[in-house]
Amino acid sequence: MINGKKLRKGYTTGSCAAAASKAAVTMLVSGEVLSKVWIDTPAGVRLSLDIVNIELSEGFASCAVVKDGGDDPDVTHGLKIFAQARFTREPGIAIKAGEGIGRVTLPGLKVEVGKPAINPVPMKMILKEIEEVLPAGKGVEVTLSVPGGAEAARKTYNPRFGIEGGISILGTTGIVNPMSEEAWKESLALELSLMAAKGLKRAVYAFGNYGEEFAAAGLGIDRDYIIKVSNFVGFMLDKGVEKGFEEIVLVGHLGKLVKVAAGIFHTHSRVADGRLEILAAYAALEGASRDVVSEIYGCSTTEAAAEIINKNGLKGVYKRIVSNVSKRCCDYTFNKIKFGAVLFNSNNELLAADKGAEGILERMRGRSDGK
Repeated sequence: MINGKKLRKGYTTGSCAAAASKAAVTMLVSGEVLSKVWIDTPAGVRLSLDIVNIELSEGFASCAVVKDGGDDPDVTHGLKIFAQARFTREPGIAIKAGEGIGRVTLPGLKVEVGKPAINPVPMKMILKEIEEVLPAGKGVEVTLSVPGGAEAARKTYNPRFGIEGGISILGTTGIVNPMSEEAWKESLALELSLMAAKGLKRAVYAFGNYGEEFAAAGLGIDRDYIIKVSNFVGFMLDKGVEKGFEEIVLVGHLGKLVKVAAGIFHTHSRVADGRLEILAAYAALEGASRDVVSEIYGCSTTEAAAEIINKNGLKGVYKRIVSNVSKRCCDYTFNKIKFGAVLFNSNNELLAADKGAEGILERMRGRSDGK
């Protein structure tokens, strides 16, 4: 159930590759056509998957599994994951990648530069399923391919991640959860890993496209050092510590940044929405009258609250927000990272920036490599 709707799960490209590989090797060994195959997934779910496009001859077997992403908006849905199997003279299993599977060109991902973009968990699944059906002492070479994979990859993060020529074989659980937050977070973590692999120690965290544009055009920061963290502030702060970042600036508009100022590190409104309460409290601390505080509290949007704040000369509220954002983030990471915060409005006007942000941004602009 997602947002009150019943949605169907699917299975990952990793599960498809494992199933196609197992089926191809099974047919190679037995010489008999196989229409279905069972595989295990890390999620503990056992899948029975249909086998299509079967070719079987002496010393060769090829087949495919159709990717089914369930009700997830997945660009790989409907693609066929092929596996071709041949015996080799040497015992063991060799996995190769053909058409439509990308190759890693940048450090920082889970796969070494120059290798096919088959993540460790799917690779482990593939090897496990082949080992179950390959007789002891035998050797086999399995080549995976995804016709149409190169075109589909252009609609994914792969080009930005430096994965060229096709899709990635992915999946940490083997199961696709519709509109999974975990998949989204994993993509963000990968992007941060790439930044770290370039040697970057500073970053700008923006909540979305507007923040990215303001950081680039309004603050003069190279886009290579800006990452959109969506609502997952706490998760990305943890990843920043993990990847060794030393300085981070959070850039956001009022509706998001005010939440972080109050220690809310997942900013989706379904998780927490105390925006008006926080603004009303900050206005009171700035000396606003009871009537003004009540007026702010009664607003339906932060934009409407901002109009009241501006009209009553309470712009100290904005300074409190950026100051508290930096403090909250420092506390959250146990002072392992230095922080700054920048607040802008819907007209792309700067409302406030704390000293931490000014210093970090100046150091970023002052280095051609952005480190």
